[in-house]
Amino acid sequence: MKVRRSAVLTFATALALGCGSGPAVAAPAEVTPIATGLEIPWGLAFLPDGSGLFTQRETGQIMSIKDGQVTEVQRVTDSRPTDGEGGLMGIAVSPDYADDQTVFVFYTTAEDNRIAKLKLGEQPQPIVTGIAKNRFHNGGRLAFGPDGMLYATTGDAQNPDSSQDAKSLNGKILRMTPDGRPAPDNPFGDSLVYSLGHRNPQGLSWDEKGGLHAAEPGQNTWDEVNRVEPGKNYGWPKCEGPCDDEAYVDPLVTWPTSEASPSGLEVHNGAIYVAAMRGQRLWQVPLNADGTVGEPKALFQGDYGRLRAVENAPDGSLWVTTTNRDQNGDPAPEDDRILRVAGL
Repeated sequence: MKVRRSAVLTFATALALGCGSGPAVAAPAEVTPIATGLEIPWGLAFLPDGSGLFTQRETGQIMSIKDGQVTEVQRVTDSRPTDGEGGLMGIAVSPDYADDQTVFVFYTTAEDNRIAKLKLGEQPQPIVTGIAKNRFHNGGRLAFGPDGMLYATTGDAQNPDSSQDAKSLNGKILRMTPDGRPAPDNPFGDSLVYSLGHRNPQGLSWDEKGGLHAAEPGQNTWDEVNRVEPGKNYGWPKCEGPCDDEAYVDPLVTWPTSEASPSGLEVHNGAIYVAAMRGQRLWQVPLNADGTVGEPKALFQGDYGRLRAVENAPDGSLWVTTTNRDQNGDPAPEDDRILRVAGL
């Protein structure tokens, strides 16, 4: 992997403005490494004071980054890496953190994948257990929606049939109250399941109108960005990429797996940004007012290696993490890193 050491890059944003739009407009992006020497930073979230929290998948650590200083907050002692894709993964901060000081994590144990809540420095309290685990396909993203509900992505744990089983928690996007109960208006009654037919979704973000978007790596052919709606079926394992079947929802965007293998996803300033691992780039997908998308643009291709998380920061920038110290990476001496991207 070829890594550029410069802190500032310039690229063409070329946001599509619809039919008859003018030529691409070049815009500068300032990329600043704000943390280096990390061990597979997986999940990323922000506290009300603007400081960041991130998880390290293999070590089970919750880390804090504030004013450029990285410190360990605590270790989730029952988190167990799987020599693959499991371990300490997603993290989300309660929308009411100022009152409840609560953080949520998604992690793998010796028995299962689970979701827990905790106050920093205290033992996690499980709120959802029994999500099947495997070496690969554990999902793991957590995010609070504009409705105040907690959403989680789960992989099929290498049992594709579970994705089509509405009674299984695997191969799904789950939606719950902060205490782990099914949201009252979930589409399958007293069930955590919000949508099904997913392989291993890992990115979640909402647009300005409240529309949910998710990134999902494919098996051998097509990676996807989907607009996720309650009760809908996204086709796995019946199909990968477009299904052309009314029973399933087709993706908004697809890429060959060599160009993406997406993980994190964030909506930012009128575009969807997707962190690509195998593709080693940040995809910028223009998001139109009617919910359609424009032509994707590849940013930073090959500059920083495998990209894992992308999140809106309180200062209006994007924070992006690398994941070059995983089993598929080729780390540079300063890896893994958290990058601040301004100007998008």
